[in-house]
Amino acid sequence: MRMRAAIADARDEVLLETYILRDDTLGVSVQSALLEAAARGVRVCVLADAVGSLATNEAFWVTLEAGGVLVRHFHCFWHHPFDALRRDHRKLLVIDRATAFTGGMNIGEEYGSSIHRRRVAWRDTFVELRGTVAGELAAVFAEGWDRARGPVLPGLDYVSWSEGALKPPPRPYAPPLRERLQQQLRTRRDRRHGRRVRCTADTATVDDSAVLVIDPRPGRGQREMLTTLVALAGAARERLWITTPYFAPPTRALDLLASAAHRGVDVRLLLPGARTDVPLVRHAAHGAYAYLLARGVRIFEYQRATLHAKTLVVDGHASLIGSSNLDFRSLWLNAECNVLLFDDACGAALERVYATDLEGSLEITAAEWRRRRWAHRVGDGVARALRWAL
Repeated sequence: MRMRAAIADARDEVLLETYILRDDTLGVSVQSALLEAAARGVRVCVLADAVGSLATNEAFWVTLEAGGVLVRHFHCFWHHPFDALRRDHRKLLVIDRATAFTGGMNIGEEYGSSIHRRRVAWRDTFVELRGTVAGELAAVFAEGWDRARGPVLPGLDYVSWSEGALKPPPRPYAPPLRERLQQQLRTRRDRRHGRRVRCTADTATVDDSAVLVIDPRPGRGQREMLTTLVALAGAARERLWITTPYFAPPTRALDLLASAAHRGVDVRLLLPGARTDVPLVRHAAHGAYAYLLARGVRIFEYQRATLHAKTLVVDGHASLIGSSNLDFRSLWLNAECNVLLFDDACGAALERVYATDLEGSLEITAAEWRRRRWAHRVGDGVARALRWAL
């Protein structure tokens, strides 16, 4: 496991943030790696959501703390009784502020033992990042750590959730996201077709333009996340391929997908099949199928495992990978973390994985969808109407 190997190589600091940290076989193996790092003198901080990790035995946390690991739980009821619905859904591992991992994967056997336990296997996506972006993700960790009353982490600029801005890092000027996306994709299309590339498209350095961290949480960054999704859908000219386990967006989001399909974009949604951990949200997604299918959006349901990946790829170039789902809870109530990458190799890799996932999926056709039973139709309508409460 790459994450355990990275922890084993840590020399100064390990920052782990996750919604679920189980005390099963995989969780214990991660615990051992964290304890070994702490024994080497590495500063090890673990932040787990108090609700997501509620089933984890108290002895698991006690063992970590006894071994020198700093542990905090996000939004414990006795600290934040009025914030019970606001959860830390981020999944982050930052090593020495030089290497980082993020995506949709929690820590539990359903991820690490999928080959041997097919009946409970989960399909997810995680990405490894190196360079200055790791320091940015460490600052994302510090924000949640501050909210969970963790001690100050030295040398980090971050925004305090509770107190407002504390030493906010300087940010270089960047054009609006929609303009930036269109510029990136236009430049790529020009190069591919042998056209002369506009000079203004190459003004940003690779370090500035290759990766953006998008980390919404209640009270900050939510509109920016929505703007990113709108910009990605609007910038697509060839392909817009989305994977999400929980699809219950507002009607305007459906209109965006329909509009892209109307422009001739190949719009595909990869959603969970019957093997889902939240059937009600799947029904809410079903409530939007007829609308989307009638407008040219292709919909696939994954059959091989429980789908939990959250990815989006535009024209094989712009890729969004992270913890955000396309539902009300994720967009407005959760702290999330995503990375937007402008990279052909990453985009091509995601498209290859997407094509492989489609081999294990069933495509839903409009004709087939019209034949579903009336009870299913009623359930879909009710769940769709309740999407804001899911």
